[in-house]
Amino acid sequence: MRATTIHGPGDIRVEDVPDAALAEPTDAVVRVELACVCGSDLWAYRGVSERQPGQRIGHEFVGEVVDVGSEVASVRVGDRVIAPFTWSDGTCAYCAAGVQTSCPNGGIWGQRGHDGGQGEAVRVPQADGTLVRVPGDADAALLPAFLSLSDVMGTGHHAALAAGVVPGSVVAVVGDGAVGLCGVLAASRLGAERVIALGRHEDRAAVARLFGATDQVSERGGAAVERVRELTGGLGASAVLECVGTAQSWETALGVVRDGGRVGYVGVPHGPEGLSLKDLFGRNVGVSGGVAPVRQYLPELLADVLAGRLDPSPVFDRAVPLEEVADAYRAMEDRKALKVVLKP
Repeated sequence: MRATTIHGPGDIRVEDVPDAALAEPTDAVVRVELACVCGSDLWAYRGVSERQPGQRIGHEFVGEVVDVGSEVASVRVGDRVIAPFTWSDGTCAYCAAGVQTSCPNGGIWGQRGHDGGQGEAVRVPQADGTLVRVPGDADAALLPAFLSLSDVMGTGHHAALAAGVVPGSVVAVVGDGAVGLCGVLAASRLGAERVIALGRHEDRAAVARLFGATDQVSERGGAAVERVRELTGGLGASAVLECVGTAQSWETALGVVRDGGRVGYVGVPHGPEGLSLKDLFGRNVGVSGGVAPVRQYLPELLADVLAGRLDPSPVFDRAVPLEEVADAYRAMEDRKALKVVLKP
């Protein structure tokens, strides 16, 4: 089969690899209908996150089950399924607590020895605990929305929950990538009264407005902090979603959160070395978040997509064949695309 591999910074290829096949009775094999490139994939593309030459890459996909192991009970051949970006057994204490990303029998697509999501098919370990079945009568036009639930929408939702967004909240979202935009959508869905989107790109600001942003702040650094403070009568936001993970984004997030507020962080950390506990303590600022347990949120978010109450699909602004995946990475790295769908 054909699958995406990474061989070094800027070196993305589509190569022939062994066909996805069952290895354990708890496995399933999924033929990929749609996959995509994630902003976190770009850290490896830039050489910031280490990968072995030839390693698979990609962790977001939806598709059709084409084979199941003898112990798989929740899905069968022919089912359309959504795969969260990590697999998990669904039975351990962490899974029971809704923290499937800490499952001792779990992992992430593309790790050494495992298929990546950006390929023609994927072997899915722990299929019963991982895959979420889509009703057979669901409209195929919803596939991009289903794909967003594999990572970015669930991650934006996790940021909003971690930040304590409730009806009436004043929210600031730091970062205008796909996760940040889904954070805007998540905050709106949870009833935020005001959602301030921070970002410099007008095309992304348009998506933010579509998703419910009430204000747009294009300044950066200290100027962004001043602008958010100005918009909120000097107080700052009661809930801040940090969706980037760099030192500057953290500085902005902590600068715009009001005393007594909370920062929900989901940006993969690349830069900040530590937080000033003394400052957080003195201002009664809470910090919560981390890697999103998307599997926990998938049933709820899927129900809203199916009911027409939620549509995160506008985060995808380009679609290309799998064979053009290198162009997709370049377009996202050069900010010529927000998030690219791949069609095997």
